[in-house]
Amino acid sequence: MNKEPLVISSLDESPEVLRARFQEYGYLHLKHVIEKKRCGSLMQDIIGTLAETVAFDEIKQLPVLKGQPFSETHPIFDAAYPNIQALPRFQNIFHEEPINSIMKLITQTTPFIYPMKMARLSTPKKLGYETPPHQDAHSHQAGETMAGIWVALHNIEATMGRLMVLPYSHKRGVRPVHEALGVGGVTCEIFDDETTWHVSDVEQGDVIIFHSCCVHKAEANTSKDIVRMSIDTRFCDYGAPVYTSNLAPHHGWRIEALSWEYIYKDWSEDEPNQYYWRDYPYFHGPSEDEWQKLAQSINNDVNTG
Repeated sequence: MNKEPLVISSLDESPEVLRARFQEYGYLHLKHVIEKKRCGSLMQDIIGTLAETVAFDEIKQLPVLKGQPFSETHPIFDAAYPNIQALPRFQNIFHEEPINSIMKLITQTTPFIYPMKMARLSTPKKLGYETPPHQDAHSHQAGETMAGIWVALHNIEATMGRLMVLPYSHKRGVRPVHEALGVGGVTCEIFDDETTWHVSDVEQGDVIIFHSCCVHKAEANTSKDIVRMSIDTRFCDYGAPVYTSNLAPHHGWRIEALSWEYIYKDWSEDEPNQYYWRDYPYFHGPSEDEWQKLAQSINNDVNTG
């Protein structure tokens, strides 16, 4: 595998240039988009839900592991994740500026922001559990107008589990997948001539946007004690069909306590964006009731082994 730096873009460039680069490489790496203070505050909120396991190192200015390492689906993760999802700062940041304007730049119209928002927590000492190569077009059952948007909550260096993208991969359509270890449980096909990945150290507040067919993955977190934290969601042209599984909170299908009712239970009535997607008429797939029955069935299977 060859590694080259991410191609850097700037919001000072024209929309036409940025859209052309996005279509060429399948991603944009935008520097210093979100204020460091906002990212830092959200990071501290997330650390607060993991107080027995993760702490903030004042010298390093980074989250560090002080307890047992964990990955997604681990009991430590499952216990904290409903409270992370319930953070208004976490849910709302994707609806605020400048992220909303970046989405409009890509869609060239009003974007629809997926209800499913993701917080990524990568601890050291969990080698093999990092996210394998995949396409969101498969995992979210989405069309070409969908894109992902990823935000670094702190400076992320080479040993911390950086986000890697496979440039030009979006031009070859949706790929076959097979089972794999790591987040998501599947990996997609990588063709023999695809040997160069793009990856760089990123800074707090940097944003990476990637096409729904752009293959991406996470490096392993090989640091001594840093917990890599980032957040992401998906968006599409308003009016594009969205599969109903994206209505559920992330991991809500398998964490019993995690529901929209739980997420909003302590929010004030005037907190924005509660149930904002209910008026979106373009969902397809199982109905919400059918999805809940499916989720319960999956939970039963998990609980019974």
